[in-house]
Amino acid sequence: MGIKDNPNGIRSRSPISIFLVLCLCCFFYLLGTWQRSGFGKGDTIAKQIAQQEDCDVVKNLNFESHHSIEIVEQSKVVGKVYKPCDVKYTDYTPCQEQDRAMKFPRENMAYRERHCPPEEEKLRCLIPAPKGYTAPFPWPKSRDYVYYANVPFKSLTVEKANQNWVEYQGNVFKFPGGGTMFPQGADAYINELASVIPIADGSVRTALDTGCGVASWGAYMLKRNVLPMSFAPRDNHEAQVQFALERGVPAVIGVLGTMHLPYPSRAFDMAQCSRCLIPWTENEGIYLMEVDRVLRPGGYWVLSGPPINWKTYYKTWKRTKQDLQAEQKRIEDLAESLCWEKKYEKGDVAIWRKLSSDENCKSKNSVNLCNSADADDVWYKEMEKCKTPYPETGGGSEVKKFPERLFAVPSRVSDGLVDGVSAESYLDDNQLWKKRVKGYKRINRLIGTGRYRNVMDMNAGLGGFAAALESPKSWVMNVVPTIEKNTLGVVYERGLIGIYHDWCEGFSTYPRTYDLIHADHLFSLYKNKCNLEDILLEMDRILRPEGTVLIRDEVDVLNEVMSMSNGMRWDTRMLDHEDGPLVPEKILVGVKQYWVGSSNSNSTETDEQ
Repeated sequence: MGIKDNPNGIRSRSPISIFLVLCLCCFFYLLGTWQRSGFGKGDTIAKQIAQQEDCDVVKNLNFESHHSIEIVEQSKVVGKVYKPCDVKYTDYTPCQEQDRAMKFPRENMAYRERHCPPEEEKLRCLIPAPKGYTAPFPWPKSRDYVYYANVPFKSLTVEKANQNWVEYQGNVFKFPGGGTMFPQGADAYINELASVIPIADGSVRTALDTGCGVASWGAYMLKRNVLPMSFAPRDNHEAQVQFALERGVPAVIGVLGTMHLPYPSRAFDMAQCSRCLIPWTENEGIYLMEVDRVLRPGGYWVLSGPPINWKTYYKTWKRTKQDLQAEQKRIEDLAESLCWEKKYEKGDVAIWRKLSSDENCKSKNSVNLCNSADADDVWYKEMEKCKTPYPETGGGSEVKKFPERLFAVPSRVSDGLVDGVSAESYLDDNQLWKKRVKGYKRINRLIGTGRYRNVMDMNAGLGGFAAALESPKSWVMNVVPTIEKNTLGVVYERGLIGIYHDWCEGFSTYPRTYDLIHADHLFSLYKNKCNLEDILLEMDRILRPEGTVLIRDEVDVLNEVMSMSNGMRWDTRMLDHEDGPLVPEKILVGVKQYWVGSSNSNSTETDEQ
């Protein structure tokens, strides 16, 4: 049947053909939408290919603890090869070495503070593990047992034999959970504190232990979902902080001396001194003023030990009744001048609570006020004899209970106290780190399983990495570099812990104290500030054998880092960003090989167990 021409000479289209064309257009539009939605098979195949590629890369890294790692494929880029240090440096702490410390005045414990080596004295070799080193027991067994070979110091078992600090049994140390002021155990002591302090309901999350010993108080506070920050000096009580970290308890080498503690103001929900022997009444109460600075309004301070219960112990302490009574009176007066209210005294324990505001403080004008703008400017800054004023706005005064506070917008952010950080950007940062930690767990399935107990974030920002990783199986030391934006107060408001530090210097810890180290754009931050080699060597010093590093940075920076790390007995692989290979930011994953020092300083051993 022929087609008739219309009068204008233009061929007409039938309604059926037009309908078919429209149907095809709609079909292809819907098909494209379906595939772009993530449910399309093509998109799924692409994701599977990307995941297979990631798995193929990380199969060459072994994250398990074996004490001897087989190198499947040595990384190609190798720069300088670093030699092992002499075995005498097995427990080297660069900024708290005894020989250097003795050159400084003993007054006010100045010689126990940080004194780092000059550039020409820095060690640029690999700190060896002691012969027989073994991966620590997993938590919670590590709370009670530590391998002798890892911390071979027995002096505390003799000095503190009657106080249940630590016992030596065969090839391990056992920690019964006792302390000088709680020889019957930390649990019973904490139960007494909990009768006054709301420890159980999440109101108390961050706690400072001044002069912690082997950190048994902190170890048992962890059981109650409280994160302790313990510190003690490196002194004649050998390796007390090293014992704490080997047990899986947060701790740093530190002392109340002449410098501010490296924590922000209003950081801790409670602080305690259990026979810490800090002279609270000396120097016009400056040490108690420093505790007040880091104690959140509404927080608690616990004192057990001299001079509390002096009527019972004055002979044991070899002091007169009059002397001890005067000391306690002076502490009472100082506490009142700081707007603290005494809540409890019974037996060996006294508890004060810092008022939530200074409105009802009777003695608020009896002490000079510090400059509020300097309250968090503390790195290598001397303490002053003044009281840190209450914040004019919230600024950390009131926090939600844990775990709600972990992701709630901190008052420091909502009050605009952190430059460049808004409530919206804070919430976006939370989502970003949830995504990134999920990616890390795809790279290394052991993250979050208990394989990594002691974790460090070298450039913590707002604490997003630690928040996304939060679990009773691990804890994170959130480090805020002193040259970076000051966000450490936000970290503490979230119910996390951390510290200020300058990575051009050694960190205040012993060797082999962290299982997993994370560094987000740290090397870009410090490029042209100090020697990146020194930062990598410090990472190696504090990383346990068979520990893991995750370094996120720009690809050109990571190439330089990778070249150096491959000469440090690390097995490394470079991985693409979560959003694909076109993103210039990459992830460097490294595993430190197991090796120990030998009597010959130029050789090492790779013992297996």
